[in-house]
Amino acid sequence: MGIESLLVFLIVGAVAGWLAGLLVRGGGFGILGNIVVGIIGAFIAGWLFPQLGIALGTGIVTAIINSTIGAVILLVLLRLVKQA
Repeated sequence: MGIESLLVFLIVGAVAGWLAGLLVRGGGFGILGNIVVGIIGAFIAGWLFPQLGIALGTGIVTAIINSTIGAVILLVLLRLVKQA
């Protein structure tokens, strides 16, 4: 993995985590928290979408959308576990 790929990976994670934070709880988690939430969301979406037969396409915008959806799923699950 080159430095450019790593930089894109981190930017996508940060944007996805920030968007998911806005959608689920009304704010972000700081830059490091956003990156972590976005990256975990990307893994969730990368596993879940093929299982459901969903393919949104390729590109950086699609990567942000996929990661954001996965991060929202992660945050909702964390909220449900926290309430239980």
